[in-house]
This record gives sequence, C-alpha cells and structure tokens, in this order.
Amino acid sequence: MARNGLRIKGVLIGVVALCALSGSVPDALARKYTDSAATNVEVGTIALAQLPREAVNTLNLIAAGGPYPYEKDGIVFGNFERVLPAHRRGYYHEYTVPTPHARNRGARRIVCGGPLQRTDNCYYSDDHYTSFNRIVE
Repeated sequence: MARNGLRIKGVLIGVVALCALSGSVPDALARKYTDSAATNVEVGTIALAQLPREAVNTLNLIAAGGPYPYEKDGIVFGNFERVLPAHRRGYYHEYTVPTPHARNRGARRIVCGGPLQRTDNCYYSDDHYTSFNRIVE
C-alpha cells in the first residue's frame, strides 16, 4: 500500500512538472510539488543549549577529531532521503549521539557537512534521520 502511495506521488509530481513546462499550472504550485519531491522533510533549527548533554559531548569530539566511541562514527552520510541540502557524496559525515540506557547505538545522530572537524554546519536527529534540526548557537 505504501509503495502504491509513493508511485502515485511520483506520477503526480511528473504530471505537475509537465504541466508547468507547458504553462498550464501556476509556477508556485509546480514549485511546491517538485520541491517536496527533492526534500521530504523541512529542516528546522535547534539551539546548542537545547541539545542533550550527550549531543554537546559528541560535537566536542567532532571538533577534536575524536576518538569516537563507535566504529561507524565519521562515516559518510549518503543523504539518500534528501532531507538535508543537496551536496556531492562525501560532504556529510555522521556521528552517534549516545542514548542513555540504550543497548545499541540508539536513534540519535549528528550529521555535519564540510571538512572533518568542522562543527558550524551540523544537524541533529533524534529519530534516526527521519527529521533534522540545524544546530545553531
């Protein structure tokens, strides 16, 4: 059922895009549908002071270049869901934010864009990449 919903959405986006090219759909409406295809979720912001203590500790580790507590910390984040702004592959790296009492890595992550150890373009997710908030000071 979910697959059919995605297929219908894809067809709708294609129809709207074709109509926009032919001039029969207002530009604002066409932009709404084509933008939503490229970005599934709107990115909000979160103040550094609002982050959990573990996330602040993770940001400090990123700035220091490690060492990281999890083997997968620092790997390339593919942004396959296209939730974050589009960049070339390798631009984003992901890091685990420990979740107290979790038996595994948990769902919390920080994803940073740009050179390693740079923390001025980072995003926080507490739901394993379903949504992101850009970290601001």
